[in-house]
Amino acid sequence: MVTKQLNDSPDKADLTRADSLAREIFSDVANKWALLIIESLGEGTMRFSELRDKVEGISHKMLTQNLRMLERNGLVDRNVHPTVPPRVEYTLTEPGQALRATVDGMCDWTHRYFGHIEASRHRFDA
Repeated sequence: MVTKQLNDSPDKADLTRADSLAREIFSDVANKWALLIIESLGEGTMRFSELRDKVEGISHKMLTQNLRMLERNGLVDRNVHPTVPPRVEYTLTEPGQALRATVDGMCDWTHRYFGHIEASRHRFDA
């Protein structure tokens, strides 16, 4: 992967670091749980329990790990309200919303080619 730079004399170390960071982020977000969380949060701010209910099949542990990873990468904001018990809400950041547009494109692609994919799988598995 080569990251494009806008200035005329990109520093090789900066390019290497940008490529490394891109690989790390792709590795983090390219899992089914992260994509489903991003898609769900695209509908608006949610509490942990709402997200767990929305993302079918995700365990408490996996939701926690993925939310922390998304927060670490600046894709999700975590807001703790000082109530008893504490109320915690999660919201996509601007970069998270931009990534959601990509996730939506992937979902649209899946819906568009669903029949083709199913037919190919049926032929392959026969």
